[in-house]
Amino acid sequence: MGNSGIIKGQSGAGRKTERARELRKEQTAAEEVFWGRVRNRKFKSLKFRRQQVIDGCIVDFYCEELKLCVEIDGSVHDNEQQVTYDAHRDKILSHRGIRIVRLRNEAVHADVDRALDELYESISFERLS
Repeated sequence: MGNSGIIKGQSGAGRKTERARELRKEQTAAEEVFWGRVRNRKFKSLKFRRQQVIDGCIVDFYCEELKLCVEIDGSVHDNEQQVTYDAHRDKILSHRGIRIVRLRNEAVHADVDRALDELYESISFERLS
């Protein structure tokens, strides 16, 4: 699927695309740190996009080459309602064959290199499976 295929023809794509633009302007500090390390193919020569709309979901970071979504989660993702919503989103993304990796804000802030190493290990394992 080409780059435009991710959001093209999806219902509500216009609203979601506008919200994704807003989120790119309002990224969290952890997202900013992560983006600084993966943008422009800085991480393993992989292309990541920020705040990508996929099937009505806005994902923090998406690598189409690997069909990989990276979510940077803060404490809001600990409450029961958000856990339920995240599980619903994960199911939608999984049906498209997209793998989701979740990194904690705290882990990215504390040691972004270690967080990226963990991400790479999960990618490497997936490629071997």
